[in-house]
Formats: sequence, structure tokens, C-alpha cells
Amino acid sequence: MDITASMVKELRERSGAGMMECKKALTENKGDVDASIEWLRKQGLAKADKKASRVAAEGRIVLAQEPHKAVLVEVNSETDFVAKDENFLKFADEVAKTALASGANDVDALKAAKTSYGPTVEEARQWLVAKVGENVQVRRLVRVDSANRVAAYVHGGRIGVLLELKGGSDELGRGLAMHIAAMNPPYVSPDHVPAEIVSKEKEIALAQMTEKDRAKPAEIQEKMIGGKIRKTLAEMSLTGQAYVLDTNSVIADVLKKEGAEVLGFHRIAVGEGIEKKQEDFAGEVMKQAGLA
Repeated sequence: MDITASMVKELRERSGAGMMECKKALTENKGDVDASIEWLRKQGLAKADKKASRVAAEGRIVLAQEPHKAVLVEVNSETDFVAKDENFLKFADEVAKTALASGANDVDALKAAKTSYGPTVEEARQWLVAKVGENVQVRRLVRVDSANRVAAYVHGGRIGVLLELKGGSDELGRGLAMHIAAMNPPYVSPDHVPAEIVSKEKEIALAQMTEKDRAKPAEIQEKMIGGKIRKTLAEMSLTGQAYVLDTNSVIADVLKKEGAEVLGFHRIAVGEGIEKKQEDFAGEVMKQAGLA
């Protein structure tokens, strides 16, 4: 049968696939749109599988938030170009909304969750892979559900922060989330630093002592070492850092003034921990030209 432009248009709108793929699907399935959708899905699965091994270290951190709860999701692509594609951005936003609505606590649960327009997140991901021609992965999910204040901040789609705050204000919560995005403190306070790290810092402080320091009385040495350790632990803790929005104030003092307490936070950045392939394009060109 003849495949009309209106049939191709309908299939494109329903599937999100390219025009030529839709025409081929309709031809293969004698104009049956539903069968063509199934056929395209199978083709999408094959394409997604072929691209699954390729490194996807670009992408976006996306946020979905309601009172007392919020989620951050990292969705990765192979290139920054695709990470800015309209189809990718729509998919990423839908994934975040689905994560919040479904209550998913991990990526596997999120992939199985239904999106607002029907398919699961995993099915929608496979469609996107077929459409953009790159490996796309839903890599990480963090969420906070709390009776306390939940603050969130995303910087340029590259860094995201969720923060649980007892007391304080929305303004303070957002400011602290911005601080965490900028300064990346590993711990909430010195009390949260693991004992093994404190022990290692003590070893370092001892090793840095000069002969003159070692000649001082033991109690003086202990005070010197204790002071160095306290300074180091403060620098790696949120509460011990100077507030980026008011560098004359330490965050511990800001919290005290506001009658607030940070109960915990999450910070994720696009691609962190992924080993990226380093391309030597100049070397590759020279090799192919027989010059290397």
C-alpha cells in the first residue's frame, strides 16, 4: 500500500523517531501504525544495545521538587552537544518528574517507573538513543523526603545539591545549597569526619613538625597538633567554612544566628567518577597520514 505523508507524520508524533525510520517502519508493516511502533521499538532496542558500551560522561543534573521532598537525577550522554539537544532535555526533565512522583529510591526502580506519557523510563531512554544516535544513561538518583525544610540548587545543569535543614528559612537553605555547590565540603561538621581520616590528619601534622617544634614540651606539641587538626577538619566541613554569600561569617555562626541545623546534604556533578577516553586527534591524523 502507499505510505502517505500524513501516516508518516502520525507515526513521528507518536514515536519520536526520524522521518525515514517511520517511513521504513510503515512500509515493513503495511501501513499499520501500531505495528510500526512496535517495530520501531525493537529497532530502538537494537540500537540502544549497540551503543550501551560507549562512554557517556556528559549530560545534565536535573531537579524535581515539591514541599518537603526533592530528587536530583544525573542523565548522561556521550557529548555536550547532545546534552543540549531539545529531545535530551525533555527526556531528562521527565525522568526527574517521574522519579519524584514514583517515589523511586534507586536507578533500577526509576527505570521501571512509568513516565507521564506512557512508556517506562527505560523504554523512553531506548527511544532517545535511537533518535539522537548516542549512548544515553540514567546514572544516579538522590532524593530527600523530610518533615523538615528541603532546599535544592542546580548550577548550570552540571552540579546539583539537595539539603535537609531543620529550622531556618528558604533563603538560608538555598544559600547553603549554593555554598555546597561551590565549595564541595565532604562533611556537614567536624563531628561527621570519620575517625580514620582524623587519625591520618594527626599523622600528617606530626610529620610536618620541625625539630624546633619537637624540642618543645609534650603538652605544647599536643596543643599545636590539635590546633592544626581542628583547622583542617573545619576546612573540610560545611559548618567550619566561610560562607560564600558572606565571607565574613562562618557557616556555624550563620546557622546559630538563624536557629537552624543542617541534617545532611547530597552533592552530585555530571560525569564525576567516570573515566573519560582521552582522544589524541592530532596523533590519529598523523598516524593515518603515515607521519607517525
